[in-house]
Amino acid sequence: MVRDRDATKRGKPVTMKLISAGETAANTNNISVEAGEDLVRIGEMAKKYGVTLRTLRFYEDKGLLNPQRDGSTRLYTRRDKARLKLILLGRKVGFSLRDVKQMMDLYDPTGSNTKQLRLALDKSEKQLARLQKQRALIDDAINELSGSMSAVRQMLTERTTPQASVAR
Repeated sequence: MVRDRDATKRGKPVTMKLISAGETAANTNNISVEAGEDLVRIGEMAKKYGVTLRTLRFYEDKGLLNPQRDGSTRLYTRRDKARLKLILLGRKVGFSLRDVKQMMDLYDPTGSNTKQLRLALDKSEKQLARLQKQRALIDDAINELSGSMSAVRQMLTERTTPQASVAR
């Protein structure tokens, strides 16, 4: 509900208007922009997070980011910044963009987000298992390579030392 608080001071009856949650959110977004919300242009956003302009546009095309527009200028909100941090974290730990989007799309600012949290935990456990398996394979490869390098060093040492034992 929205109340005209100054109406009673002016001697007018107080009027109330019921508005939906969607309208409230829309009005809240408009108010925050008008109140000077910290909007960032695409170049600033790219520089701050170490991504290219093309990457930001790609994420927008995939529905991961939804910047506001002022003509053709993209303006990123605090929400877009938070989403980009999550995208970059997800990519860093090996999630696909589809997985990241799936997890972010379950976010409900008014809900408990238990479904989102369960999905994130499930995907994270699976990804951790994949990464641990990769680490084991990498550790094996490192050990084999180190052993081979030691053998090659030994061969080089034997072939480059003076052949004093042959002269005896």
